[in-house]
Amino acid sequence: MDPIQNKNDLQESATSIVSYICMSHVSEREREARERGRERRQREREREMATDVSAVQHGGVVEGKRQGNGDAASCCKTGPGYATPLQAMSGPREQILYVTAVYSGGTGIQKPDYLATVDVDPNSPTYSKVIHRLPVPNLGDELHHSGWNSCSSCHGDPSAQRRFLVLPALVSSRIYVIDTKTDPKAPSLHKVVDPEDIVQKTGLAYPHTSHCLASGDLLVSCLGDKDGNAAGNGFLLLDSEFNVKGRWEKPGHSPLFGYDFWYQPRHKTMISTSWGAPAAFTKGFNLQHVFDGLYGRHLHVYSWPEGELKQTLDLGNTGLLPLEIRFLHDPSKDTGFVGCALSSNVVRFFKTEDGSWSHEVVISVEPLKVQNWILPEMPGLITDFLISLDDRFLYFVNWLHGDVRQYNIEDPKNPKLTGQVWVGGLIQKGSPVVVEGEDGTTKQFDVPEIQGRKLRGGPQMIQLSLDGKRLYVTNSLFSTWDRQFYPDLLEKGSHMLQLDVDTEKGGLALNTKFFVDFGAEPDGPSLAHEMRYPGGDCTSDIWI
Repeated sequence: MDPIQNKNDLQESATSIVSYICMSHVSEREREARERGRERRQREREREMATDVSAVQHGGVVEGKRQGNGDAASCCKTGPGYATPLQAMSGPREQILYVTAVYSGGTGIQKPDYLATVDVDPNSPTYSKVIHRLPVPNLGDELHHSGWNSCSSCHGDPSAQRRFLVLPALVSSRIYVIDTKTDPKAPSLHKVVDPEDIVQKTGLAYPHTSHCLASGDLLVSCLGDKDGNAAGNGFLLLDSEFNVKGRWEKPGHSPLFGYDFWYQPRHKTMISTSWGAPAAFTKGFNLQHVFDGLYGRHLHVYSWPEGELKQTLDLGNTGLLPLEIRFLHDPSKDTGFVGCALSSNVVRFFKTEDGSWSHEVVISVEPLKVQNWILPEMPGLITDFLISLDDRFLYFVNWLHGDVRQYNIEDPKNPKLTGQVWVGGLIQKGSPVVVEGEDGTTKQFDVPEIQGRKLRGGPQMIQLSLDGKRLYVTNSLFSTWDRQFYPDLLEKGSHMLQLDVDTEKGGLALNTKFFVDFGAEPDGPSLAHEMRYPGGDCTSDIWI
């Protein structure tokens, strides 16, 4: 197989349950009257906060509300996360990060993948170090993305807890459930959802993205059937105990391809994206597979929470391999973005006046004319992006070119480039690959060393601090693709970086005091992928 390397204020909403004043020195009659009034006001608040939540019944979906344990109006109690995205920005500074680390897929190390706990507290003696490793009990999993059992969508439920990190294993189709509450710095394995159980009850395999629902259930996108066919993909529904409930989407309403998804309940909409058939992408990238229809270029618009496929948006050649998708965090907004990897475009999607959805390209990364490479032109390959919690800035990576970018999106139709920094890539100085200008001159990009170490691979996954001032970066995409494009990663391992962010005027700068070297792990070099904060972040939490 040839390795192909081409082609303002947010509206305050979903407010927390207001605490009531504990009464004393009143008569029993007065107490009962006030209690009845409190209960009536609480029911009104709950109706205002209620979001559509799905529950499977006879293969269909009905609306419901999460049933909490205990008094939902207890004094000063709320559920996990934050009432609004702006409130989240005032949350505490991150102290640790959970990072999925992989040995599967050709590293040559016969060890299980693991969840690394990284110390990101600059005042800690173990700052910028891996302080704990939780290996999963099996080989060959390919830990990839992760999500929470409960997030800000459950903020109105005091009985809900953000306790379990859900780790779908993309290749083995297991789903690991990790307890992060008992000891946040040393999480432990809570449960394993067996792939045979998932296949038997749903026919689904290759789980990828997980999001919690306000009902307590979890929704997981699955990219195919057990044989790797995209035609078998869909959405897995787990209950709050991580038991398989069934498929979320209505029968006959599965997407063409699966990958990421995001829901916006106030607009009664969920939209999912398209990577490709597992039988194709697990073997490495082959451009012919794109021509053969084994990769996607569509967005799938579903009714929420009913799971009915209402519209399929064909992005055409400007939207090949649409991967990560985000609505704006403001739950009242009816617009968002998707990063299209192979086309290297950022596409904005939005609701039209007639209630349907449309799209337009708002950012294009031009391919670079290069020498000494497999093809004459190199795409940027946008593999991850995110949006700051105040919906002001959008960040994305070009995995092949090697740069991280910051755009101001206060006008979502016209993003403005405000920051850019090179932290790797195939055309950095010292590489055999050079960029050829129109006049025939050549150039390469300056990529700094950190603590005497040359930066490997290209920027891939990113995570932003709640206040928007620190952007963390890892550099592994998927083990078989790493082996094609950046074989040194499998030999020398990944690393994790941190960029300082100018949130006033815009701008990015590399923090040279922070460097986590996954090439120096006790069991040998590993591949670092997605990152999560224990308290939630801008790519895990959804507001209702």
